[in-house]
Amino acid sequence: MTYYPIFIVLVLAIIDWIAVEKKWKVVEYIAKPVTMLALLGWIWLSVGFSGGILWFTLGVIFCLAGDVFLMLPCDRFIFGLLAFLTGQVCYVIGFNDQPPYISLWGGVVIVILAIYIGWLYPKLVTGLKAIGKTGLKIPVLVYSLVISLMVYSAVMTFTRIGWHTPAVISVSLGAILFYISDSILAWDRFVKPIQRGRLMNMISYHLGQIGIILGAMLHIALK
Repeated sequence: MTYYPIFIVLVLAIIDWIAVEKKWKVVEYIAKPVTMLALLGWIWLSVGFSGGILWFTLGVIFCLAGDVFLMLPCDRFIFGLLAFLTGQVCYVIGFNDQPPYISLWGGVVIVILAIYIGWLYPKLVTGLKAIGKTGLKIPVLVYSLVISLMVYSAVMTFTRIGWHTPAVISVSLGAILFYISDSILAWDRFVKPIQRGRLMNMISYHLGQIGIILGAMLHIALK
């Protein structure tokens, strides 16, 4: 497995974070998608695009599409949401390379995620009503459930045969950071603006993606 491309990905991500903070739109429009392209390049150089990494590769591609839709000057939120939703589904399939089963640990994770969604979603609905976008209630609910399933699937690699500790830690932290990123985005957009919300959103998003992909490649390499 090749590790040096991670530094390229991180440098590009940091450039994007600075652009977001400084509101350098042109730089952001370049750095944001290029960071994800560099992530795809890292996958290609390390393990290729076939086999067990295929679904994670597709996940990155759909997330890249979602990035582009969300940063367009015109409102393409629903297209971005659908692209990210498809990306989350790809990650779920990638994590579940073995038949799922119920365990005590899994039950605890489900309860925690259910409590969180039960707290967050009503607030998002209230915010959507306030800005006249009630039509997004169902898409946002579906996305919330699917990304929760993605986090569950990532954390449950702890119980799966063939998933070594470094890979489990990486994908679990990555998935949780991705979850945090989308929570920040949703709260900032629909509930109440967060100071430096977009910056926190992008930092947790990029680190989350890096964690997921690093862990997936470690899983492939350590088999």
